Amino acid sequence: MTYDLTLFYGLLLLVAFLYASVGHGGASGYLALMAIFSIAPNVMKPTALLLNLFVSATSFIQFYRANHFKWKIFLPFAIASIPMAFLGGLVVVDGTIYKKLLGGFLLIAAIRFLIFPNFKVTDIKKSNITLSLLIGAVIGLLSGMIGIGGGIILSPVLLLLRWTDQKQTAAISAAFIFVNSVAGLAGQITKGIHFSADMFLYVAIAFAGGMMGAYFGAHRFKQTVLKNVLAVVLMMAAYKLILPHA
Repeated sequence: MTYDLTLFYGLLLLVAFLYASVGHGGASGYLALMAIFSIAPNVMKPTALLLNLFVSATSFIQFYRANHFKWKIFLPFAIASIPMAFLGGLVVVDGTIYKKLLGGFLLIAAIRFLIFPNFKVTDIKKSNITLSLLIGAVIGLLSGMIGIGGGIILSPVLLLLRWTDQKQTAAISAAFIFVNSVAGLAGQITKGIHFSADMFLYVAIAFAGGMMGAYFGAHRFKQTVLKNVLAVVLMMAAYKLILPHA
């Protein structure tokens, strides 16, 4: 048990570091870890969202200070996503269905790290408010239901639409994750939530990893190899969730 806990805490630190380095809160990574370590789904969702708050806030501050944040692009996404994330947090998903949905989102997260780590946007286009509102609403609802902040979905969308470059995407995603996590948690609180007895330690470890990752992501180096490793971990967790008896 001690070995398992040590491994879990070490991986939690690494996940927070890597996700924060690209402007993410890390919920999909935390959920993957908790799935691998067989933590109950009713604990997984609020735990991932709470950790998201601390890591995404830290990441946002670093990218904002480095002048990568764009309010004009962020606001339409946030306006539509916040109420939908709250509604999503009210939805109680059957445990088996939840695991399948989560597995699908972990695959999306893995693809994001494998395909988009060095995706370059050289010709930035003007954003579309109507499309932003629609995308924000859909991601917000799914975020609240699954227990993620939505940045893992928003960031590749922004890059593919060519509305932002890598650093701007990271800054906007971090803010988006924070507001969605708050809304999702608020919705879950109305239904009753459960946290691990070690929650304070989880927060401390994730916060430390997030601080380091956000600093290096905003100001220093790229961690391509580590992100590829994380993508493999996410795929392993997705496999376990989607095909538990395979």
